[in-house]
Amino acid sequence: MNSSVSNGASTTMAAEEEDSRGIRVSAMQFSYDRLQPPLFLDFNLDVSPGSRCLLLGANGSGKTTLLKILAGKHMVGGRDVVRVLNCSAFHDTQLVCSGDLAYLGASWSKNVGSAGEIPLQGDFSAEHMIFGVEGVDPDRRDKLIDLLDINLQWRMHKVSDGQRRRVQICLGLLHPYKVLLLDEVTVDLDVVTRMDLLDFFREECEQREATIVYATHIFDGLETWATHLAYIQDGELRRAEKLSDVNELKSSTNLLSVVEAWLRAETKLEKKKPVQKTSVASSPFFSSRQMAYYR
Repeated sequence: MNSSVSNGASTTMAAEEEDSRGIRVSAMQFSYDRLQPPLFLDFNLDVSPGSRCLLLGANGSGKTTLLKILAGKHMVGGRDVVRVLNCSAFHDTQLVCSGDLAYLGASWSKNVGSAGEIPLQGDFSAEHMIFGVEGVDPDRRDKLIDLLDINLQWRMHKVSDGQRRRVQICLGLLHPYKVLLLDEVTVDLDVVTRMDLLDFFREECEQREATIVYATHIFDGLETWATHLAYIQDGELRRAEKLSDVNELKSSTNLLSVVEAWLRAETKLEKKKPVQKTSVASSPFFSSRQMAYYR
């Protein structure tokens, strides 16, 4: 997905610099169950620094699993298989602890380093949650509270799903990340809050060269927001390109209709006979539920 091209020694230097600030997945294999074929087999993906990459695919295609792997929540392969900011996503725990790598998923919880999870449905206020996070820039905190229209007096066990989601998002964005992984986090937000949040993400990428990978099924406004897309089908990367290079978007400015066509084409395919994929059960790098760590 890298787009910069140069010659000679400058090419190598540029590639090394980009690798140190982006995401690179090389020949990754992953399986939840020893008795089943791997979900990912020889999977490769590059995401350049500063990209706003949409992660697309049907339910069960592997989007959430991929995001959790990038977030270091599952162990795969060796240290060089999944690199984020030139670190091993799983082994180099300072990625999460430093705040450089942030992950926001669908569960009502906020990961705080390796200390575990803090539930967001107890009888305490939004102010207690947000102001309880240490080492935060007050201006950034105030901006997020205003952007997400959070009432600091909200009691977390009484608010709506959308309001609780706003607090969750605020907590996840308090520290200025370098890589942000989003898994359907805007699903409960109203239109105004969602569009304001997307504008904030654009600003983060353009001003700080942050990198965002965003899995979603809501495509309103993303035609002009995203810079790249990665389309996954049954654990295989089928497309990875700049949004401006997608041929179908040259005749239609509606991203929803384009993705819908891709997904409908999937359903029309004749079901394949079981394919004997290379088993990873005997590999020292095999990942199973027993080897999955949720930090």
